[in-house]
Amino acid sequence: MAAQVIDGKQVSLDIRNELKERVKALAAKGIVPGLAVILVGEDPASVSYVSGKEQACDEIGIRKFGKHLPESTPEAELVELIQTYNRDPEVHGILVQFPLPRHIDKRRVVAVIDPAKDTDGSTAINAGYMLLEEPCFLPCTPAGVIELIKRTGVKTDGAQAVVIGRSNLTGKPLQNLLVRREINATVTLCHTGTKDLAEHVGRADFVIACAGSPGLVKGAWIKPGAVVIDVGVNRVEDPTAKKGFRLKGDVEYDKAAERASFITPVPGGVGPMTITMLMANTVVSAERAAAR
Repeated sequence: MAAQVIDGKQVSLDIRNELKERVKALAAKGIVPGLAVILVGEDPASVSYVSGKEQACDEIGIRKFGKHLPESTPEAELVELIQTYNRDPEVHGILVQFPLPRHIDKRRVVAVIDPAKDTDGSTAINAGYMLLEEPCFLPCTPAGVIELIKRTGVKTDGAQAVVIGRSNLTGKPLQNLLVRREINATVTLCHTGTKDLAEHVGRADFVIACAGSPGLVKGAWIKPGAVVIDVGVNRVEDPTAKKGFRLKGDVEYDKAAERASFITPVPGGVGPMTITMLMANTVVSAERAAAR
């Protein structure tokens, strides 16, 4: 069996094309979706992520309100900036790029974001709404994973799903989203304290790896015909690569692809979906504003 590759780039492109039409409809009402992305410091990965988000805004027609602050920016100044965006009716989404410098408390900063503009789904209020299945902004990576699963067309009702990783950003939200009736899977959440990981993976119809550990999930563990979603994006040294490293997922890709029915590559799988779901949340926020 050779797995069918789930092309996150293509799915992302399809969604972005849909979003462009929705942005045009908003423009007819005099509304332009606005996204404020705040970057503090010069972390290379963060700079790259923010650049990708800005490019996506330009592509879709979302107005950028980004701000790049120095590493030394006081927490109070960052909080004041967020509050300014909270009050600005032209800003429909706010995202603070992580990680933040050590002197800034991430929890206090996130708590300041207006939940109605929390298009990254990072506030405790949106997390609570998600748990209660109330309307809210979902975290972008988990939302992208669910979208990819839906577009495989594979039956999820009653399926056994294993999520590997228990982060607040990805693993825990995925556990919640997968048990919702629209997916209706039975979920096992695995982590560093899980015994016999191979056994859990071996019985799963859906394997979602988000542990941040390159090659953790061995191809031989995959149940024949399973759907494998690899969220991991890990830099591993590679002297033959131009940058001296290459990206590797949490799953042993080549061997897993021999057993799975569907599989996401790294890069090019879940990654493109994360930014696209941020754009989708921002457009939804603008649509809600237009309806008020």
